Amino acid sequence: MNRLFMLLFFLISSNLLKAQINEIGVFVGGSNYIGDVGPTTYLAPSDPSFGIIYKWNRSTRHSYRFSYTFGKISGNDLDSDVADRNQRGFNFENTIHELSAGLEFDFFEFDLHKLGPQFTPYVYTGISYFSYKELFYVNNEAEEDYTDGSLAIPMTLGVKAKLNRRFILSLEAGVRFAFTDNLDGSNPKNENLQPLQFGNINSNDWYVFTGFMLTYTFGENPCYCPD
Repeated sequence: MNRLFMLLFFLISSNLLKAQINEIGVFVGGSNYIGDVGPTTYLAPSDPSFGIIYKWNRSTRHSYRFSYTFGKISGNDLDSDVADRNQRGFNFENTIHELSAGLEFDFFEFDLHKLGPQFTPYVYTGISYFSYKELFYVNNEAEEDYTDGSLAIPMTLGVKAKLNRRFILSLEAGVRFAFTDNLDGSNPKNENLQPLQFGNINSNDWYVFTGFMLTYTFGENPCYCPD
């Protein structure tokens, strides 16, 4: 039974590689967050982020995309243009480890086997799961309670171009709506710490990854035909 399973797995994997074109690569950029501490600018990469990515191109217009991204996020009330935050003076640091899966859609046809330069804007969305540190404040200092996990909805806009037959360079900005309001320590889940809540506890946090992605294509020339 195990040998049969391994044989089937090998045959399916081989067919997939022959039937589609694949991409694997790296992401390098910056990250920032939007919430109850620090500035409120949505696109302001100030901390480093890195990732790896895999794409399975199903047509010249769309692909399934899977990624792991690590990024640091931080906030400082002294950098905010909101007077109340300046006076409060809170600051924090947190780390994001994100797994994401979803669909990338190209605005123009992007045929990886077509000769000559190609360029297209694209959008990506799906579902992400990420881990982060549950924080709370003591004497204006952020302290770690424990490590937790949550879901997020990625909303990414980017542009990409072929460098040559094998390499693709992309520039993208991806905003994540997190299903938590405590990336910054403003709304701890621990019931014993709930008296320390502050800010708008009815509005969840956001985090953003902005940067460049370089991918390498492999696999045989696909037939982009309807299933």
